[in-house]
Amino acid sequence: MNDGTRLRTWTTGSALSPRTPVVMLHGGPGVPDYLAPVAALIDDLCLVHRYDQRGTGGSRWEGEHTVARHVEDLASLLDTWGHDRAVLIGHSFGTTLAAYFLLAHPERVAGLIQIAGPFLGPWRDADRATQRARRTDEQQARLAELEALGSRTDAEEIEYLTLSWSTDHADRNQAWAWALESARTLRPINYTMNSRLNAAAKADPLESHMDELRERLPPGAVIIGGAGDSRPADALRRAARDLACEVVIIPNAGHNPWLEAPDQFGTALRTAVQNQPPATSPFPG
Repeated sequence: MNDGTRLRTWTTGSALSPRTPVVMLHGGPGVPDYLAPVAALIDDLCLVHRYDQRGTGGSRWEGEHTVARHVEDLASLLDTWGHDRAVLIGHSFGTTLAAYFLLAHPERVAGLIQIAGPFLGPWRDADRATQRARRTDEQQARLAELEALGSRTDAEEIEYLTLSWSTDHADRNQAWAWALESARTLRPINYTMNSRLNAAAKADPLESHMDELRERLPPGAVIIGGAGDSRPADALRRAARDLACEVVIIPNAGHNPWLEAPDQFGTALRTAVQNQPPATSPFPG
């Protein structure tokens, strides 16, 4: 990047594909990329880029995290990859980052596919209620105990993350195993990044930019979510209505719908990619 920071990236798919390249934006914020299984669902269709956002995984960095910095990183990556425009696929917080990038650089967004987000409006109380209902009293007490610790051992951190993330999944039989696997692999968490970017998103909420987002939204934009996510699917429906875009809610799927409904999710994602317009407009300037 222009400040000397090195970001870790992956590229799959074919550079010879006539389709517009895809860039995937992982969530968190503060965890490394985990979207390889999602990229594998579409990399026979197009070129697919992924990257660890600065401060996560192989993209080491110490400094102030701002939305503007992360938007600039994505623009610089597009330059480095040689793409005037790209289709953005965001997941969770990655949908928020994709939306801010669209606001800043609409000329560089050929298409937009949002997975499990953005959640707008009054959704957090419903999310917390579902999370609480999915934990036993013992699990809830243990989560609070671990959260209150000034520092956690590696084993305590894995337990804390597993308790936190197990409520993301609709399949309660598999939820703990999926959350445990994520807790073991998506570490260390950059909690400073998480708090700063979440605070920035609250200070300048997407809700205040809905008219501008709707005006700049590229054709074929779609939101894909899971009906069994702890975060309410109705919030995704509201966002789609406000943005005048398509929404696909997959039954029996949670926050990571490729885990619980791989066939339905794969069909929805591939259809969305195939419906994206080509990047035919020249890059200005």
